[in-house]
Amino acid sequence: MDMTANLMMRAVKGQAVDRPPVWMMRQAGRYLPEYHEVKQRAGGFLGLCKKLEYGVEATLQPVRRFGFDAAILFSDILIPAAAMGISLDFNPGPIIANPIRTDGDVAALKIPTPEEDLGFVLDILRALKGELPPSVALIGFAGAPFTVASYMVEGGSPSRGFETTRRMIYARPDLLRALLAKVTETTIHYLRAQIQAGAEIVQLFDSSVGQLPPHIYRAVALPFVKEVVSGLTDSGAPVIYFAPGAMISLGAMADIDVDVLGIDYRIGLAEARQHLGPDKAVQGNLDPAVLLGSKDSVRENTQRILSENAGRPGHIFNLGHGVLPTTPIESVETLVETVHSGTPDD
Repeated sequence: MDMTANLMMRAVKGQAVDRPPVWMMRQAGRYLPEYHEVKQRAGGFLGLCKKLEYGVEATLQPVRRFGFDAAILFSDILIPAAAMGISLDFNPGPIIANPIRTDGDVAALKIPTPEEDLGFVLDILRALKGELPPSVALIGFAGAPFTVASYMVEGGSPSRGFETTRRMIYARPDLLRALLAKVTETTIHYLRAQIQAGAEIVQLFDSSVGQLPPHIYRAVALPFVKEVVSGLTDSGAPVIYFAPGAMISLGAMADIDVDVLGIDYRIGLAEARQHLGPDKAVQGNLDPAVLLGSKDSVRENTQRILSENAGRPGHIFNLGHGVLPTTPIESVETLVETVHSGTPDD
């Protein structure tokens, strides 16, 4: 790999860059007209995740249009859960017909073999590796164990603040631990296979832990995140961890041996760095709603994030959550142009 050409890899490692790399979570999605066209051809969301031609196309669309410095695999965090034995559909959000509620439900789950059970994901990554120039990093991803488990328990998109999962924490902690153990093992195998298939960086999304009190996050969710990260140590691929809504636990996250911590929009970047120390690379953290405003507002707020970072190495410019479906194309263009124009001194 030409490390001088790949801004993402340099920033992840805290090396000096002329400007921060920029990409956006959910950068392939409903705000792009070409996404709707390819989704229709694929026969729906799962077709995009499973069919080689369409998964590659959906991943590449935002990179072609905006010149992002990274392409993230188009998929969903519940794809490996389906390979474990979960009955998964989308309408439009995830629907699980057989949620996990009993010991027998957990016992029935299998640990998938990635090449056999998730080979379509790996084929998409291999094809992407052949399509992308060396200057664009390829990111693989998975859901963190607690987040994936919470969807499996809730039966899809959670309602009422993950009530069923949170009840399980206190009423059946042994059952939840057994589920988390299986999800963790699956996640390690899955991410290692993604790396072998060409992912240069992997990101762990932990979107459910914002519902947890800090002490429960530390006791229940964090140990399994650390286990996943430990299981990837010898893979050679940097790891990004992102737990939106859980910035109150940044101090605990500082102890995770990941290369980059994603910062959501609910905390200032400078304040986040105070919790994490000077050596931890960060990713973020523009409020996605900024992109719904005027071009001047997009420029101003993008510059504000750059100013908060003050030229420190180890910064990846991103949103503080995923891009919203109603985001105008022009706003994304303005964001990328502003980041490409350079980093303010302070």
